[in-house]
Amino acid sequence: MGEERVKEEALQLIGMFQLLPRLVVFDLDYTLWPFYCQRRSNRETPSLYPHAKGILYALKDKRINLAIASRSPTADTANTFLDKLSIKSMFVTKEIFFSCKNKTDHFRRIQSRTGIPFNSMLFFDDEDWNIEAASKMGVTSIYVDNGVNLRALRRGLTQFTENQNASDKNQRK
Repeated sequence: MGEERVKEEALQLIGMFQLLPRLVVFDLDYTLWPFYCQRRSNRETPSLYPHAKGILYALKDKRINLAIASRSPTADTANTFLDKLSIKSMFVTKEIFFSCKNKTDHFRRIQSRTGIPFNSMLFFDDEDWNIEAASKMGVTSIYVDNGVNLRALRRGLTQFTENQNASDKNQRK
C-alpha cells in the first residue's frame, strides 16, 4: 500500500473518533523504522516501516502534534536519519538520548516543552517496559511488535477514547 493510500486510510480512521490526542509520541527503533540506529552508519539510507510516513502525514493534516521519545545512544545518527527521511521538521520536540531507565525522563521533558498533559498524549513503542512506565504517568501507550501501522493507530485511538471516557466518568462521580 502506497504512502498516499495509507495517509487517506489514516485520515478516514482518525475522522471516526471524536476524542483525539493533542500529541502523538513515537519511539524510533523498531517503531518508526525497522532497525537500531546505533548499529547503522550516518552514511546509510534509512527506511521507515511501510505505513509510518502516511500515518505521520495524516496526523499532521489533522493538526495533531508529533514528538519522539527514543533511548538511542546515537542521537546524531537518529537525527541524520530523520533528515534523510524528510520528516525531522514534523516533530514539535525530539527527546533522543540514552537512559538506563525507561522513558519517564523523556516524557517529563516532552510535557515540559509542550505543556500538553500526559493524559492528552498517545505513545507507540516496541518495548513493554516503556509502555508500562508511560501508562503509569497517564499516557495512553500502545505496544507495536512490527512497527507502527494502521492497525496500531486504530488500537491507539480506540484506547485513547476509552481512557478519556473513563477519566470523564471518574471526574463526574
